[in-house]
Amino acid sequence: MNILFFLKPKAEVAFVYDYHTLRQAMEIMEYHKYSSIPMINREGKYVGTITEGDLLWGLKKLNILNLKGAEDIAITKIARRADYRPVSADSNMEDLMEKAMDQNFVPVIDDQENFIGIITRKDIIGYCYEKIKKIAN
Repeated sequence: MNILFFLKPKAEVAFVYDYHTLRQAMEIMEYHKYSSIPMINREGKYVGTITEGDLLWGLKKLNILNLKGAEDIAITKIARRADYRPVSADSNMEDLMEKAMDQNFVPVIDDQENFIGIITRKDIIGYCYEKIKKIAN
């Protein structure tokens, strides 16, 4: 099965750029109510994933107690505990399922390693659920 059927395209995905500040990343995540979002660079390449925990521990380590202090800190200065591993657009469903067991979403990149979107764990579980229902009936 073509995994692009499940793709939520980049235009519909909340993400941060690697040149954003800590405050910008916090505001983007707060606005969209996400606990983790992809990070890309100016060229559109997938860099990694930033999580609420990364931001929290970064604030603590940098001893920042107000948002004003977060305006001057580059998001790249925040250590990321674990980046979500991407899949290529031509990957199969097994690759997706393997990654979705450990990640809320799976970033998808094209053959030039450009970030093209994500596939959510919810969509993968929904697909599997429908397959199980068909087998059970």
